[in-house]
Amino acid sequence: MALDNVITLENAVIGVNDHIVLKDVNLSVGRSEFVYVIGRVGSGKTSLIKTINAELPLIEGTGMVSGFQLEKIKRKEVPYLRRKLGIVFQDFKLLTDRNVESNLEFALKATGWKNKEEISDRISEVLEKVNLGYKGYKMPHQLSGGEQQRVVIARALLNDPEIILADEPTGNLDPATSADIMQILIDIAQSGRAVMMATHNYNLLKKFPSRTLKCEEEKITGANLSESDIDRLIRNDPA
Repeated sequence: MALDNVITLENAVIGVNDHIVLKDVNLSVGRSEFVYVIGRVGSGKTSLIKTINAELPLIEGTGMVSGFQLEKIKRKEVPYLRRKLGIVFQDFKLLTDRNVESNLEFALKATGWKNKEEISDRISEVLEKVNLGYKGYKMPHQLSGGEQQRVVIARALLNDPEIILADEPTGNLDPATSADIMQILIDIAQSGRAVMMATHNYNLLKKFPSRTLKCEEEKITGANLSESDIDRLIRNDPA
């Protein structure tokens, strides 16, 4: 395993309870890498992300994520692994009863931050990174979908993670806003973090080409897709 790989799976079997969705999985993702995960609904994209996040146990094989061995990880170690991960959801999962700054403060306190000044400084830093430094006082419902997703990305960055896992982060957004979110995620990768993004939006692969993992028939294959490959995907699975 190369030292700069932050995700490595070898001969991995991934599934939910007794239902296997992916097998013979061998992959690695390095720092500063941006990787798409594509495939039809039910093909294993989300299960792969949940396994990396230790939400689902690794059924067989070995896995190393940010220095944690997935097949050996103990329940009490999972929160420490997750501090090295940032999660970006399609449906935002923001707390609707508090403003943006309070959402981020809640997330920091939940991971052990106590110093008020350090909390305030960190919130300011991450909001600046996503160009929302002036909207910390806003309630989630006062923000556009794109702005809410930028808050979610800011939340994912709070603990300076090594890895960002994004599950359909542009699923509820229009094309222009999706492009803005993509640029933020690519910039995050270029800053030295690994970004793994599950998506159905194959037009993004065309506009922002990068290494792509495809989940299909219980397997993962990986390649840099050509424009004609992406056009074929769009024709066969327009969703």
